[in-house]
Amino acid sequence: MTFDLTTFDLTAMPTTFDLLHLILAGAALLFLILGVTKRSGSSADAAAPVSHAPSSVSDKTLTPEPEPESTPEPAPALLREASPEAALQLLSLLQQEARLIDFVKEDLSGFSDADIGAAARVVHEGSLKALNSYFTLVPVRDEAEESQITLAEGFDASEVRLTGNVVGQAPFTGTLVHRGWKVAEVTLPKLAEGHDARVIAPAEVEL
Repeated sequence: MTFDLTTFDLTAMPTTFDLLHLILAGAALLFLILGVTKRSGSSADAAAPVSHAPSSVSDKTLTPEPEPESTPEPAPALLREASPEAALQLLSLLQQEARLIDFVKEDLSGFSDADIGAAARVVHEGSLKALNSYFTLVPVRDEAEESQITLAEGFDASEVRLTGNVVGQAPFTGTLVHRGWKVAEVTLPKLAEGHDARVIAPAEVEL
């Protein structure tokens, strides 16, 4: 079947647009514009490179700051027990040579100063003999007493005791009140096996 324009009635086509046709045409045009706009926007979004917003946190691993080193507290001084045998032996020697314990334990209230002085001389001579026999004593400081000396920084505090108005740090300058003493050598007699050093002086019984 062929389409013959001669048989088509052109008078049947509307020659004017009424209000309904105008509204429909405007709506169709509006939808067409919206569709084109949406398609263009989607294409632009797909073609645009993806950008990442800058992060407020650095990508680098945060390294914690090292804690300040604390000053170590000094270790408590280790105390050692002194052997009593040497002290008891010395006490025994002073009793033997100077009758030291007898003199100290005696009630001197009934004696005159002359009698006490005479006894003290015996104790002094005997004590000096015992010390010189078994100990070598030397002064800590060689300077003369009552002289001015200067203690340099780093002086041995075990050998020198500061007194008076001690302020600041060394060097210190002051008066040598006492030269001090220290033992250079000890030659105590050896003790026999089984000797009881607690017996300072045995009791004496006369028969």
